[in-house]
Amino acid sequence: MSQLFSTDDVRRAVAAGAIEKPAAEALLTFLAAEARNVVATREAPARVRFDFVHVLWYFGALLIIGAMGLFSTIAFAALGGPALILTAIGYGAAFLFAGDYLWRKKGLTTPGGLLISVAIAMMPLFVYGIQETFNLWGSDRPGTVQGFYVWVKSGWLPMELATIAVASLALKRYRFPFIVAIIAFLLWFVSMDFAAWLVGDSRLDWETRRRVSIWFGLGVMALAFFADHAQKRADFAFWLHLFGALTFWGGIVMRGGGTPLEKIGFGMLCGGLMLYSVFMNRRIYAVFGAMGLMILLGDLSRNLFRNAVLFPFILTAVGLGFIGLGLWYLKHRDAIAAMVERLIPESLRSLRPPHARAMSGGI
Repeated sequence: MSQLFSTDDVRRAVAAGAIEKPAAEALLTFLAAEARNVVATREAPARVRFDFVHVLWYFGALLIIGAMGLFSTIAFAALGGPALILTAIGYGAAFLFAGDYLWRKKGLTTPGGLLISVAIAMMPLFVYGIQETFNLWGSDRPGTVQGFYVWVKSGWLPMELATIAVASLALKRYRFPFIVAIIAFLLWFVSMDFAAWLVGDSRLDWETRRRVSIWFGLGVMALAFFADHAQKRADFAFWLHLFGALTFWGGIVMRGGGTPLEKIGFGMLCGGLMLYSVFMNRRIYAVFGAMGLMILLGDLSRNLFRNAVLFPFILTAVGLGFIGLGLWYLKHRDAIAAMVERLIPESLRSLRPPHARAMSGGI
């Protein structure tokens, strides 16, 4: 940020009596904050507008991916390994060619990137076809290709690792954030299937799956934290934040029940997620935190306050209070953001990603 005068100039003006000391300090604080915001804004990743056209593109891509995997039928799997290999190669090559054309020749990076993502998603089918053709399952044949998206089986690991490798290579060539979603999704699968391989039992009990999901989610959230600081343009960290929060929060919610002390801890965790959303400027954590508090309140209404007639009305008043608080915050957001910025220690402030520092206080 260019300045017509320096800090020393302001101090000399105070010494000369041209400006009062409190006004000078306020001016210096304002200029320092403006300089930080300009730098952070330049470093922050570019945000791409997401509208109805994008919804159609993403839905179409996910539908194609699902058709070759999640929604495939027994009859499709019965075609045999060689037919599945040819199908995967044909689909993969066609979508890769079309995606590369849109990406490089037409400059349409979103539909082009989605078609490239579809090509990557053909890799599990290709590896499945090879394993089926040459009977490379080992001791754990996982079943039909549809089960890849449903059942925990250590036999799926070659499909997952091969797809992650291909997606990583594609990401170097095509800097498209949705490819990170595929990698994160498959890493979640790997965490489950690798745990099954370690214990030598594909039928992992529910509690083991839940704990694996929690630790995996924490790991991905940590990875997303560093990705938020490293990225310069496209928002690659979004999908990591989404899958990390989803698997971490989901693993905790699936615990169910719990003692009153554990429920208090869950409520504090959800509140912590909402505060973390402010710190990182990532709304996804606020969403999961709010949903967790809703689940907790629902549990209280079914158990602790089941016979309290006024409980629904009290919650309604609390809800209206939160809406009013939101409206008040919207009106005074800039002043609150400046106050929060001053209160956050410098050591913590430096940990915030550039886009969070550029929009201090926002969620």
